[in-house]
Amino acid sequence: MTDKDIRASFVNCSKGEAKRLDLPRDLADRPWDDLDFLGWRDPGAPDRAYLVAERDDTLVGIALRVTSGASRNFTNRSMCSLCLTTHTSGGVALMTARRTGEPGRQGNTVGQYLCTDLACSLYTRGKRKAPGAEIVEESLTVADKVARTRSHLFSFVDKVTA
Repeated sequence: MTDKDIRASFVNCSKGEAKRLDLPRDLADRPWDDLDFLGWRDPGAPDRAYLVAERDDTLVGIALRVTSGASRNFTNRSMCSLCLTTHTSGGVALMTARRTGEPGRQGNTVGQYLCTDLACSLYTRGKRKAPGAEIVEESLTVADKVARTRSHLFSFVDKVTA
């Protein structure tokens, strides 16, 4: 994925917005073999996040807004809608994406509770552990967990682009 490919992939923001967004500086260092999508938070704008996934051999980029005001009571637990990883409060946030086409022009959005660091692929594969979260043992294989995460990811992408 090149910078140009990533910027051209965004489906729910203008070309100007895509041109101005801050891309991760560590693209070359990402563990690409373990990623189902590229996800990052904008360090200059904490309420913005981005997700780029390959869907039907095409890159699809989605600009997200991160809701603020999450509870900081660290005894509460939340679950990511994509990877089903549980986190203490603050590890999951509601992220919304403007829908494409006429629904988006009318202000319609789609929301999902996602890992705030967008490292779902690494949690799914056991490459990263959620701080403070209890480990829930599942009987699924890693391959089955990856398939489930990808299914949830594609469902979200489809809702944004429908």
